[in-house]
Amino acid sequence: MRSGGENVTFDFAPMVDVVLLLLIFFMLTSNLAARQNALPLDLPRASSTLRDTPDIPTVNVDRSGKIFLEGKVVTLKALETQLKTLTAKSGGVVALRADRRGNYGTVVSVIDVIKRAGGERLALGTERP
Repeated sequence: MRSGGENVTFDFAPMVDVVLLLLIFFMLTSNLAARQNALPLDLPRASSTLRDTPDIPTVNVDRSGKIFLEGKVVTLKALETQLKTLTAKSGGVVALRADRRGNYGTVVSVIDVIKRAGGERLALGTERP
């Protein structure tokens, strides 16, 4: 209390607003960064690479031959049907990330499915030097 008998109060509303905005910001940025690197793939190295493009569909093939579309396990048939709508939205561009120690035959099969689904351009995922 002050000497004049007034109570001093602290308004927490602005501080809570700032904390919530920071929390939302960090939640959104962490989700976007984790999307591409969710699967533990050992990608081949390249001498030059481009930045990730978040608006194109991403197909991953792991070492055991499992196929993932946007982080969810799919079969080759399901991959084709699901990719048809995604390739139309991305202008025919599809990102393919495959483990370098994986099954080469599975990767070729996935490339064929991408082509049948309307994929005109293929962005291969590599590790940055």
